[in-house]
Amino acid sequence: MKEVLQLSFLTSLNKTVHLQIPNPKQPIDSIAVGAAMDAIVAADIFSFPTGRIVKKVQAKLNTSDASVVQLP
Repeated sequence: MKEVLQLSFLTSLNKTVHLQIPNPKQPIDSIAVGAAMDAIVAADIFSFPTGRIVKKVQAKLNTSDASVVQLP
């Protein structure tokens, strides 16, 4: 199973951007994730074509599982 932690932020141009972290440390600690997102906003180190990160929006853990289908 593949897991990706997706962090969503609002930019200065009112657009949403996402940072993805593959295979995050388990179990996910919501307090630590929130603190890390606050640090990203405060550090102001990312700039996107849609603006600079100004606010955290949400974090979600995406999981996917793939199975090979045997063809006849």
